[in-house]
Amino acid sequence: MDAHVASQPAENSFPAETTEQPTRMTRIQILTLISLASVNFSSMICYSILGPFFPNEAVKKGASQTVVGLIFGCYAVCNLIGSMAMGRYIVQIGAKFMLIAGLFVSSVCTIMFGLLDRAPPGAPFISLCFIVRSVDAVGFAAAMTSTFAMTAKIFPNNVATVLGSLEIFTGLGLILGPPVGGWFYHSFGYEVPFLLLGCLLLIMVPFNIYVLPSIEAEPSKDSFFRLLFHGEVLLICFVIGTLSAGLGFIDATLSLFAMKTFNLSSGYVGLIMIGLSLPYCLASPVIGYFTDKYPGTRIGFTVTGGVITAACFFLLGPAPFFHIKSQLWLLVLMLGLIGFSLGMTAIPTFPEIITCAQMFYGPIVGGLITQRLNFEWAATVQGAMGLLAALLLLAYSLCKRNRQRLREDDQQSDENTPLLNG
Repeated sequence: MDAHVASQPAENSFPAETTEQPTRMTRIQILTLISLASVNFSSMICYSILGPFFPNEAVKKGASQTVVGLIFGCYAVCNLIGSMAMGRYIVQIGAKFMLIAGLFVSSVCTIMFGLLDRAPPGAPFISLCFIVRSVDAVGFAAAMTSTFAMTAKIFPNNVATVLGSLEIFTGLGLILGPPVGGWFYHSFGYEVPFLLLGCLLLIMVPFNIYVLPSIEAEPSKDSFFRLLFHGEVLLICFVIGTLSAGLGFIDATLSLFAMKTFNLSSGYVGLIMIGLSLPYCLASPVIGYFTDKYPGTRIGFTVTGGVITAACFFLLGPAPFFHIKSQLWLLVLMLGLIGFSLGMTAIPTFPEIITCAQMFYGPIVGGLITQRLNFEWAATVQGAMGLLAALLLLAYSLCKRNRQRLREDDQQSDENTPLLNG
């Protein structure tokens, strides 16, 4: 850490983990929550404004549905790689500096993305979209990695509860982003949503410099790659990855499907997307508190949420083999259930693996399948992947529980065996 960090006042240092539950938060914890909440909100509102109108705008600029999926997908790829790199060097860089630098990069990229409509159509526009989106993803990865690290450091005994509470502001950003972006795009054109929200994110930089405390951290002696070889961690990553891919799939394909099928404007598409984020926002703090209080329910919540999400993706189109006509009320209902079930799946896993698990194949494969086939089959494939991941995690959990039971039975049998025979 830098020398100035070591000289921080006593209030900026945090005690080691303890089993005692404090009755009230300290001043430094309150300031940290305010800061992290502002990061979650401002980052997610800038991230989510693209969904209602950008796919249609990109198609006008000469991008195919597959390329649109790749633009959304490159964000998740760079976010994943950036999160791994930032997590590796967060101790050397410093969590506070990393968070503020990530906010600054994301704000500049958001503003730059709003100017891309001036680029020539075709290859120049598409190339600039990839570049700006990728850099933005790295900045976002820096900010969110720091958020998770600070939460684990400052609230070691209430990680799921605190992160679940912070997800309220993540949900608010996701809720406000699509309708605000769609309305400003419909009223003022392509540039205004990005310029306005990019400036909002830029304001968060000095705010967090003032509010956010500095923290000290010790480098971990454990290997990140050794952690990934743990069976349960791999399966949890697979579950979260497939379900997070669903969000990328929806961002890349839903607006074009809704505009074509239901003849909706970008503003109405933004309102539809509230159905996804509002239930997630409301469910996250409740699930976080419950799974902190009853840790044994975490796997159950994760598996149940995965199965519900898969079923909802089957009905989102709906799947062609159901022979059900696409209806707007069914689409909105399924989006709401997906938002709720994502909270059931994601929040319980945070205490076990605090990491970004977005996968790139959601928007990429979604865009490719949608272009080659249609939205209904693409949503069905996405649901099948989520169902497979949830069932694999359930099977692993049941096998692990049976092995533990057999081990306990063997130990009890050994204890009951007499020392002398005869």
